[in-house]
Amino acid sequence: MADHGRAAKLGDSIKEIIAKRLEKGLRDPRLGFVTITDVRMTGDLQHASVFFTVYGTEQEREDSYLALKAATGLLRTEVGRNIHARLTPTLEFIPDAIPENAAHVADLLAQAREQDSATRALAAGAQYAGDADPYVKPREVDEA
Repeated sequence: MADHGRAAKLGDSIKEIIAKRLEKGLRDPRLGFVTITDVRMTGDLQHASVFFTVYGTEQEREDSYLALKAATGLLRTEVGRNIHARLTPTLEFIPDAIPENAAHVADLLAQAREQDSATRALAAGAQYAGDADPYVKPREVDEA
């Protein structure tokens, strides 16, 4: 039976351990400005998927991914020393899609703004299709 609470706590611990180790630095010059965004554990606590983002160009992202992949053994050793679990989980580094998703949302918001301004421009010169006041009013009775 998988304990999701324990997996989440262990994932948070692994996230902090890896982030602190990366803050100290690795001897790989390819490693750029890396941020660990999330760690997801399997139910049996044997595998950790480490999501990260890199600030920079696409080439810097690829280089940082290769540097993290090369340092997986060192980082796994560091995790094994600092967690209290029977087995040290394997680490898999996965580039997070947050920057791409944010850019897509920004594009969608820009399209929505353009459509809103076009609608406002059409509404400014619009006229009513029928009477200016389409609501029924009570009859006025002549008393003559």
